[in-house]
Amino acid sequence: MGKITKHPPVKLISGFIFKKNTYLKASQAALEKRFGKIDFESAPLCFTHTDYYEKEMGRGLMRVFVSFKKLILASELAGIKIFTNRIEGKFLSGKSRLINIDPGYLEMSKLVLASTKDFNHRIYLKDGIFAEVTLYYAQKNFRAWDWTYPDYRTQEYINIFNKIREIYEFQIKNI
Repeated sequence: MGKITKHPPVKLISGFIFKKNTYLKASQAALEKRFGKIDFESAPLCFTHTDYYEKEMGRGLMRVFVSFKKLILASELAGIKIFTNRIEGKFLSGKSRLINIDPGYLEMSKLVLASTKDFNHRIYLKDGIFAEVTLYYAQKNFRAWDWTYPDYRTQEYINIFNKIREIYEFQIKNI
């Protein structure tokens, strides 16, 4: 029988897909109010790897990633996804979202994203929320799985998550 141990806290991250910076800033402010200060923010990236959101949100979409200074428990992810969905619901044009918020967490060995959609590689958490390991860390770099989204496979994104991992590594060593 294996010994049950306490899992270390993880680094909350969030990706945002948007057209107008005002919705990004308002969403970030809502997340900071709940989860504390942002300690990393990527430069805006053109979101061109899929047209999945174009019908709902239009063309010319951007993506920004952030991480939060305060570490969380991995078990909080489902509640965080429910909270980010509520924020998205505050920024609608008719039935269309003006911002998409993708929360997840990073730990030393992987990047985990939350989703409301089930699939064969996703694990049910609770309350209609699933999780997937989107990237894994090996040989000093994040790496993709067969199911990893096309944009998350890019070196540009991987560099961002490697940087956030460096911040997390420093934090976790100093707990």
